[in-house]
Amino acid sequence: MQYRTLGRTGITVTPYALGAMMLGRFGNPDRSEGVRIIHRALDAGINVIDTADRYGDSEEVVGEALAGRRDQVVLATKFHGPVDDDVNHRGASRRWIVQAVERSLRNLRTDHIDLYQLHRPDPATDIDETLSALTDLVRQGKVRAIGSSSMRGSEIVEAQWTSDRRGFERFRTEQPNYSILDREIEREVLPVAQRYGMGTLVYSPLAGGSLTGRYRAGQANDEFRAGTGMRHFRDERRLAAIEQLIALADETGIRLTHLAMAFTIAHPGVTSAIAGPRTMEQLEDTLAGMDVVLSDEVLDRIDAIVPPGESIGAMDMVYRGPEVGSPAMRRRPEAERAAA
Repeated sequence: MQYRTLGRTGITVTPYALGAMMLGRFGNPDRSEGVRIIHRALDAGINVIDTADRYGDSEEVVGEALAGRRDQVVLATKFHGPVDDDVNHRGASRRWIVQAVERSLRNLRTDHIDLYQLHRPDPATDIDETLSALTDLVRQGKVRAIGSSSMRGSEIVEAQWTSDRRGFERFRTEQPNYSILDREIEREVLPVAQRYGMGTLVYSPLAGGSLTGRYRAGQANDEFRAGTGMRHFRDERRLAAIEQLIALADETGIRLTHLAMAFTIAHPGVTSAIAGPRTMEQLEDTLAGMDVVLSDEVLDRIDAIVPPGESIGAMDMVYRGPEVGSPAMRRRPEAERAAA
């Protein structure tokens, strides 16, 4: 097993991390199998587990699996998303952060979290408020390092400057979406993270399952994916690129899933790629490809299919920010437009 340093934290991690979102009622409700999947990943040498408080009972499954093995694991979880109907049980306010961390500590059956991450930017909360609260958690020993997820380059810079000016702990990691089909972060996010010495844990390296070879142009999705209503499984541009990648995988003798995972960790700005298996079979496939290294020729051919810094379509669940999602943020009032 090869190891990499997580930014400048001094923490040593594996290039593949285990994502636990699908372990529990979000994906595989058989908690005993979830525990076995985690144990298998640890036995194979993976030493990073990533989850979040909003992933159903995933934290509880992880906590159960780590009994007696906690010190072997770099344990990461996230806060921000709603965990129940209470309007204040979400976001990045100090009020919620101090409650959320205690909830996660109980679920995970531990007294500290190695990496505590802001799951999404929170436009309603000053970054000073968030970083101040997270700094207190580090000084209390409940959290070892803090990170962000789905931040744009400008937001990463603002957070770093705020920490520098105010003497706060700074975000040591970023968790962005990255795959062969989703390469936008190569333009700004990864270079900015490298500039500030941040580690990156990229999620959805298989593009939400698109790069498994199961979803082909002209074929119906299976019930598991078709029921989600996710448009990216029906995006003709993405499906066309997938067909080219399948042909490349066949020609090189590298399984498509292994090609996709190896691509993400080939970038010098990527520390680890998060694989999120739902079944033991999916985990075993990931483990079988851990030693795959792509040649420059193969990487060049991938660049010809999906150009560097570009994305083909977009994953539906990827955070885009209120500036794009809310019509009120991108349209002047109708009366004002009419008066002009």
